[in-house]
Amino acid sequence: MRQRTAVVLSAWRQRLPRLAAAVCLGLVGAAWAAPPPRIVTLAPNATELVYAAGAGADIVGTVLRSDYPPEARDIPRVGDGIQFSEELILTLRPTLVIGWQPSDGSRSLAQRLAPLGVPLIYTDPKSLDDIPSLIRDLGARLGTQRAAEDTARGLERRIRALRPAPPPPQTVFIEISADPLYTLGRDPLTNDLLARCGGVNPYADSAIPAPQVSVESVLSLNPQVLILSPYGRDTLAARQAWWAQHGLAAAHADRIYAIDADQLHRPGPRLVDAAEAICADLRDSRARP
Repeated sequence: MRQRTAVVLSAWRQRLPRLAAAVCLGLVGAAWAAPPPRIVTLAPNATELVYAAGAGADIVGTVLRSDYPPEARDIPRVGDGIQFSEELILTLRPTLVIGWQPSDGSRSLAQRLAPLGVPLIYTDPKSLDDIPSLIRDLGARLGTQRAAEDTARGLERRIRALRPAPPPPQTVFIEISADPLYTLGRDPLTNDLLARCGGVNPYADSAIPAPQVSVESVLSLNPQVLILSPYGRDTLAARQAWWAQHGLAAAHADRIYAIDADQLHRPGPRLVDAAEAICADLRDSRARP
């Protein structure tokens, strides 16, 4: 009996250094394993970009209109995109907050986050090429480089494959509101998209991104193509009849198209979908008298 006990103790003495080393390595690994990020997005485009970068599951708070992809609808809401509940955001213990453009609300929030060491960054692309770059940057920041790189490369391939309408460029009026009548003006991202599709925005030199314009000014400019946003078949038919009644040549020639507003107005991955659709529309319009 004593001999067996001695053998067992000897075996344990031999194993103890290995067990201790394993425990130490496990503790070191646990200490070095970074916890997952906790992301709050302050705009729908930021939400879509984070999902595109492969980190959508790490979003713990977002704004009301963040509804794409569909699983984003289950994320808790912290505001409406203009106003945010700073207290609610702080209770979510974010490690990163992502907005679209600076605003009074985001600047105030940034001041609350700064002492906590929580960065607030913005995702405001100025060209289609900036979108895959933003996705790569987010992937590097969030530890999802592989997923982000796959998405970015796919978008870059689609951007390079855009097929513009034959020259010369066509003038394109984008209607974003009917009553009152609003269009897109000094919006570098949308104007870059139009240029890649063989179009030009007659209001590109406007002093503001979304100017209110008169029906008379549109008729005077006589754009060759009219694109409606928001999208809807009933809206398209009604607006085509309205513009035709007012004498717009593009409406009489069926050079009036509609597009999903979320794709066109959210500066994120789905803007490439909008570019493909608009390029197709401008090619179609070139074939019409």
